[in-house]
Amino acid sequence: MSIEKKVWGSYDGKECYLITLTNGKLTVSFTNYGGALVNLLVPDKNGEIKDVALGYDTLEGYVNGTSCQGALIGRYANRIGGAKFTLNGTEYQLAKNDNEVNHLHGGDVGYNKKVWDVKATGDNFVTFSYTSVDGEENYPGTLTLDVTYTLTENAVEIKYEAVSDKDTIMNFTNHTYFNLAGYDADKVLNHIVNILADKYTPVDELLIPTGEIADVKGTAFDFTSPKRIGEDMENGKLPGGYDHNYVLGETIEMRKAAQVFEPTCGIVMTVYTDKPAIQFYIGGGLSGETGKQGSIMAKNQGFCLESQYCPDTPNKPQFKPSCVYKAGEKYCFTTKYAFSVK
Repeated sequence: MSIEKKVWGSYDGKECYLITLTNGKLTVSFTNYGGALVNLLVPDKNGEIKDVALGYDTLEGYVNGTSCQGALIGRYANRIGGAKFTLNGTEYQLAKNDNEVNHLHGGDVGYNKKVWDVKATGDNFVTFSYTSVDGEENYPGTLTLDVTYTLTENAVEIKYEAVSDKDTIMNFTNHTYFNLAGYDADKVLNHIVNILADKYTPVDELLIPTGEIADVKGTAFDFTSPKRIGEDMENGKLPGGYDHNYVLGETIEMRKAAQVFEPTCGIVMTVYTDKPAIQFYIGGGLSGETGKQGSIMAKNQGFCLESQYCPDTPNKPQFKPSCVYKAGEKYCFTTKYAFSVK
């Protein structure tokens, strides 16, 4: 195990670093700008190294980027319908930064656009810390969030720990776009996906949950058996593709949530989490940004599996568990991305 930390540039008067962890099998790099995962080097079935994370070569790419590449998301990941919620009898109006109606990924300047403190480092981990003051993006409570990335023998683990001094809502995630054939490979439609969830949350035309918790069986959303991402897009069942939330259940324990296999290189990614839901998104909003080594991040170039509370949970009491945290109550969840070949 080893760690390398170097200055990568500066933003808003603060130094930004590129921090690289390696264990002889996997290599992963992060920056404290947005707490983003920058590179993730994984051996394929032939021993060839693939960088399976989309992103940029420079700090400026992350500063100017519009797709949350690799970033930590908060205070509330995903969408809040109508850009408002009520807590303890008070209505909080949030930024309408999604279709000028809804709230997305924490607002106009979410955690993905902040310079985080590098709180601690070790041979196999780095901890980033960010303090969000009371009223930032109109969320209540001053909140301190620590996120620890740990490199194990075959996985990257992400542990989120937070506490607020007022009652508030919390929902954090990581927004890495993966392409297991490599960041510069073809679109991800031939990746084979297995999501261990028999329920999902249907959405309206603006991707806000309707409130229903529906069965995936017999629908294009059924990945309970492994299936090509493109299968039900190409046969007309879901031509627009996936940006949908899968319900894993209220049990707060680490369990296998999803597995993705890329048949040409043989890389398998298995996702474990103790969060109650996971968003499966295949980059439908990517629109041609220039990424690493001049590669083009086109529509469907990468997929995300974002552990989370269900979208719009603050306005949908039927979505359990609640995302409301009392003052002083600790938020603590972990997600792990493990890699193997077959």
